[in-house]
Amino acid sequence: MVNVHKGVLVECDPAMKQFLLYLDETMALGKKFILKDLDDTHVFILAEVVQTLQERVGELMDQNSFPITQK
Repeated sequence: MVNVHKGVLVECDPAMKQFLLYLDETMALGKKFILKDLDDTHVFILAEVVQTLQERVGELMDQNSFPITQK
């Protein structure tokens, strides 16, 4: 039997990949979305969660950014 899933190949650094694996394991998007963990910098994910995932990553980046102040 063949199972077909529409997916997206994501290339990222190892730290971001760990964040994606964490979101997948905790089902933070409502379901598991990683179809295949390929290597240290690539994962294959469900195409339907790309927009939601981009929003989550954007929120993470906003939390980790700080304004530069002039002295």
